[in-house]
Amino acid sequence: MTLFAPVRLAALAAALCTLPAFAAPPPDLDARVDAAMREHGVPGMAIAIVENGKPVLAKGYGVRKLGGTERVDADTIFPTGSTGKAITAAALAVLVDDGKLGWDDKVIDHMPWFRMYDPWVTSEMTVRDLLVHRSGLGLGAGDLMFVPSSSRSRADTVRALRHLKPATSFRSGYAYDNLLYAVAGQLIEEVSGQTWEVFTRERVLKPAGMVDSVTEQAARFANPNRAWPHARTSGVMRGMGPQAVLDERKTLGDNGAPAGGLSSSANDMAHWLQVQLGKGTWTNDAGAPVKVFSEAQSKQMWTPAVLTPTPTWPGKLASAAPKFSSYALGWNVRDYRGEKMLDHGGAVFGVQAYVAMIPDRNFGVAVLMNSEDTQAMRGVALEIIDHALGLPETDWVAAFDEFMDLRIEGGLKALDAAAKTKPASGGKPSLPIAQYAGRYSDAWYGPIGITNDKGGLRIDFTQTPGMAGRLEHVHHDTFRTVWDDATIEPAFVTFGLGAEGKVDRITLKAASPIADFSYDYQDLLFTPLADEVKQLPK
Repeated sequence: MTLFAPVRLAALAAALCTLPAFAAPPPDLDARVDAAMREHGVPGMAIAIVENGKPVLAKGYGVRKLGGTERVDADTIFPTGSTGKAITAAALAVLVDDGKLGWDDKVIDHMPWFRMYDPWVTSEMTVRDLLVHRSGLGLGAGDLMFVPSSSRSRADTVRALRHLKPATSFRSGYAYDNLLYAVAGQLIEEVSGQTWEVFTRERVLKPAGMVDSVTEQAARFANPNRAWPHARTSGVMRGMGPQAVLDERKTLGDNGAPAGGLSSSANDMAHWLQVQLGKGTWTNDAGAPVKVFSEAQSKQMWTPAVLTPTPTWPGKLASAAPKFSSYALGWNVRDYRGEKMLDHGGAVFGVQAYVAMIPDRNFGVAVLMNSEDTQAMRGVALEIIDHALGLPETDWVAAFDEFMDLRIEGGLKALDAAAKTKPASGGKPSLPIAQYAGRYSDAWYGPIGITNDKGGLRIDFTQTPGMAGRLEHVHHDTFRTVWDDATIEPAFVTFGLGAEGKVDRITLKAASPIADFSYDYQDLLFTPLADEVKQLPK
């Protein structure tokens, strides 16, 4: 918290005085950050830079909350999203160093009740497999168990995994998931006897000197020096319209925290970069070396395990696109303009983060931002990296603007095409409205309730607080969700009738063809709960 700021800033100032002249951020960085934030309406940002193993910058910009006056500083905490996956990997690395597990141990040997959909995959899944997105699950499978929030426990979430059907065969390819990082968090508890939250705080964050960082949402809300989430949600598609403050309690359920629930500050991210670049060991403010995990585990976490698609980036971004791309343990490993780079992005609703390292240059940067305007964050980060590499200046913010404009244009075209192909409204429902009401359950998500409210239907995802709304009739037995919280992605809800003319299944799909992958509606299959079947109207 801010109690430690004077000591830490003094140490940072001393470090700056002893570094060689070239180990410094770009001289016009403040102006570049301010310009990018103003141009994109970003409320706040925080940046950490480490060169030659020492922090050369830890600084905040802008405000914590739109309309407020509290400034972002080096101790302001931001949710860091999936950049925290590397923290969960590090927590496992500590247990490997302790001799309590191995990267290639079978998960079921440490957590006997663990189950995947396929029994063979259950028996073969290793600790390493949990972290590298090659399980066979589809993109974002199961994310609705903790997005945008959840009331269920982590153990209950892990037990639900056995009901998620795979999209591909085991270890045959790459598909990004969050759910198996929740499993990794539960595994840490099974092996250590401490929750992921406690173990990570005591064995990773504290030894790393990350005194502001918190693993629990309640601790984040209790810290007055925190950034609030913001997004543009009132336009035709997300990312358009004015910037608005979001509900900070609807970003991620605690059960999914090992996948992206850490909150951290610029000062703490500087420490984290030092630990990473120091291969598990950093030098504290007193000049003493502190080991968080061993160099052997650092090598394991940085070693690619699965190939990932190599993107083709348009226009000015083409020269920044990697020529090879892979995933290690919580890190992307790729090239950037001839250099090996480890990086990872992170996002929860209304907040984004980016962390990148060039190990051969002993350089790292982290950027935290309390909005979804990616181009400002990623553009600034690449300009900082280019400066560290001695490359000519490039306006990467403008390059990302061009890229994002193309994405928005593509999104609008997809929305237009979907509008033209969807069935016209009409085609009366097959049943009286009251007969669609009832309680239904999906094997992995759990229960929902559909109620008859004055001749109209309402739907409630009961284990996702606040995910409720009315059902607007579209065509025949298909309805569209109109959520009470307009920031939640709408879905088409289709009731299927059995031979007896009663509802025997409900399927869903995102209404938008460009919906965030974490709204994995397509993986749901709801059926009436047994006691509801008995009570269906004659």
